Amino acid sequence: MTSEEDSNLVSRALNFWNSLQHLYTPIVNSPRTPRTPRTPRTPFGTQGPPGTPRSQSFNNRYDIALEEIKRYEDFTTIDWVQDAIHERSRMNVLRSAAIENRSSWNTWLRLFYEAGQAWIVVSIVGAIIGLNAALIDIITEWLSDIKSGYCKKSWWLNQKFCCWEIQGEDYSCELWHDWSQFYIINWFFYVVIATLFAAACAFMIRTFAPYAAGSGISEIKCILAGFVMKGFLGSRTLLLKSICLPLAIASGLSVGKEGPSVHTAACVGNVVSRLFGKFKRNKAKMREILSASCAAGVAVAFGSPIGGVLFSFEEMSSNFPMKTLWRSFFCALVATVVLQGMNPFRTGKLVMFQVTYDREWHFFEIIFFIILGIFGGLYGALVIKYNIKVQSYRKKYLRDYGVAEVVALAFVTALIGYFNIFMKMDMTETLGILFQECESKTHDYENLCKTSQMFRMACLLLIATILRTGFVIVSYGTKVPAGIFIPSMAVGATFGRFLGICVKALQDSYPTFPLFATCKPDIECVTPGMYAFLGAAAALGGVMHLTVCVVVIMFELTGALTYILPTMITLMVTKTVGDLFGRGGITDQLIRLNGFPFLDKEEYSFGVSVATVMRKDLTVMTASGLKLDEIDQILSETNFQGFPVVQNKKHMILLGYIGRIELKYAIDKAKRVCGVSNGAHCFFNPEDSNLDDVGESSSNFIDFGPFIDQTPITVHPRLPLETVMDLFKKMGPRVILVEYAGKLVGLITVKDVLKYIARREAEEGNNGIIMESTNNDFDDNNSNNSFKLTGRKKGSFAELGKRRENDV
Repeated sequence: MTSEEDSNLVSRALNFWNSLQHLYTPIVNSPRTPRTPRTPRTPFGTQGPPGTPRSQSFNNRYDIALEEIKRYEDFTTIDWVQDAIHERSRMNVLRSAAIENRSSWNTWLRLFYEAGQAWIVVSIVGAIIGLNAALIDIITEWLSDIKSGYCKKSWWLNQKFCCWEIQGEDYSCELWHDWSQFYIINWFFYVVIATLFAAACAFMIRTFAPYAAGSGISEIKCILAGFVMKGFLGSRTLLLKSICLPLAIASGLSVGKEGPSVHTAACVGNVVSRLFGKFKRNKAKMREILSASCAAGVAVAFGSPIGGVLFSFEEMSSNFPMKTLWRSFFCALVATVVLQGMNPFRTGKLVMFQVTYDREWHFFEIIFFIILGIFGGLYGALVIKYNIKVQSYRKKYLRDYGVAEVVALAFVTALIGYFNIFMKMDMTETLGILFQECESKTHDYENLCKTSQMFRMACLLLIATILRTGFVIVSYGTKVPAGIFIPSMAVGATFGRFLGICVKALQDSYPTFPLFATCKPDIECVTPGMYAFLGAAAALGGVMHLTVCVVVIMFELTGALTYILPTMITLMVTKTVGDLFGRGGITDQLIRLNGFPFLDKEEYSFGVSVATVMRKDLTVMTASGLKLDEIDQILSETNFQGFPVVQNKKHMILLGYIGRIELKYAIDKAKRVCGVSNGAHCFFNPEDSNLDDVGESSSNFIDFGPFIDQTPITVHPRLPLETVMDLFKKMGPRVILVEYAGKLVGLITVKDVLKYIARREAEEGNNGIIMESTNNDFDDNNSNNSFKLTGRKKGSFAELGKRRENDV
């Protein structure tokens, strides 16, 4: 954010603040006159003893005024501690007002509204998410079918609705008209329409809403952790992503809607909650709504409300208290009910691939469940490794060719995929077909269940698995709304069905083999559809590194407790294999690639103190001795979001911490209201501004004391680094000051921790990296535990060092 934009933000609050001048003693004072002894003041002026009604009233008005300019700046981190303090202060004012006005119905109605406001918001958000998901499903189905033909009677109907209950025994439909009777012409129309869909989608995204590209899950995880990305959850992003998502899916690209569904749901939560002042002015409260919105997004994508809540808990949120759990569940419930009421598929199912199994599994099949788990882990490791390489290449060389890249990928995908029956159709429809039991009353698609066609089907499924894996690697991360959930599930389903057909063929050929001794004669022993189902779960778990929520999602898709144990076995093997190749799923790796300041939930053990990582070369504000032009120069030359306040630079006695926003606000007000000169003396003593040092020639001075945080989070330099990381994860401060015997010796931010992790990873990788140890005065026994990075490991956190360090 530029200085002009900061000035505009500050000036918007001045009119409101000027109306409050009579409420407090001005922070800008005229030339010194004899004074009577000063009485202790409140943090924001001499308004009486803390806790008095006058003091509380002033603090409330101060907070309201400061909210007008204390915006959350783009690409910075939120200080959750300060947000929590402000919210508690606001609630205390409301309670005090209620006690003073017990007989007023308006006061109590306001309190009840305050208490129920969150439930109102999550109800509205859930309803809009369910409605939006239903519309996206309906439009996607029509666009996907229009590539192969149209309905003669009603062109706006997709193939299923056009042929509803009028299909012949061979599943032919007179009302559905293919583009041509010739195979080659149908192929041409299929490729051209798919390419046009992709081109239109990419063009709209690039022109109107660049933030609508991609999945969005990685960025939302960072936003929930406190990273500010203005516009990422805005109304324009919501509108464009909702419009372009059906186009991206219908184009045939190997992208899914589940990740973008989470993004659109979070956009709905952000847009709706900003209409309520309680959430607009406090990001901590907004975070609760965003967590609930993410749960609802997964709930409507998979028809799994409980799985959505667990996904928000396991994958998305770094802070998930009990009240957020209940609100997430309620939001997911409302969204699911609305989607069920809309019934977009006219089948009573929430998703197309929802199935029901009525067979038992056999003990010998655990061997094949383990094989599926191994496949899922290997698939996840392969996709994560090479997709990160593709995205690095894309960021470096294809940044300006996003539309052309999408068009080329869509053309190649349609050109090749048309000849494979498991890649030609929409992926959700493919999952529905592959999950079905062969004895069910559904259509036997392309003779999938016929014994005579087993070899042909096995070959097509294996080819589809290989091709789809390649397309997922290159398609995920393109400049269109692109998720990876459904494409990965499609890969796992094709491989699982392939393995199921092989096992079934083996059992049919050798029924007396001891492995199949538990199979009963004249009863189908192996269910290939179940293998497809477990393969889909394994691939999803492998690429996302999820376990519990995937088990619950799969359970809610089938409604069969029988298959809980096979799913758990498969996913545990998947997780074990995946962890052998690296820590964290693809979303965590993208966070690293983009250099976002995010600490994951993994446990680390470094064996070093915070002194190893802290910054020692600090920019500080002294209690006295600074002039206004010097502070202006510091603000113009640095982009730090705050500054430690010390007694003087010689002794470095810590007095507190002042934020950049508050500092600029006070300066701007002093210049506009009182016309202070650039030579004005500035004081940062939070207890009592000592004016005796001001020379007789001084015309004015500014006292920043009321704006200083006197209780910043401080730690001892020998505190283990792991404990500091826990403080960042659980409390969410923007910065932690390092204090030794009352003296400021350093500070540390999340980015400092991430850069240290990068150095340790580079050291352990030993990939051409040279590490130089440095002494640390605060480590026990002067152990050489810090390292200086003189090389760089490509693709790691080391790239963070090149980004803006504006968290301080």
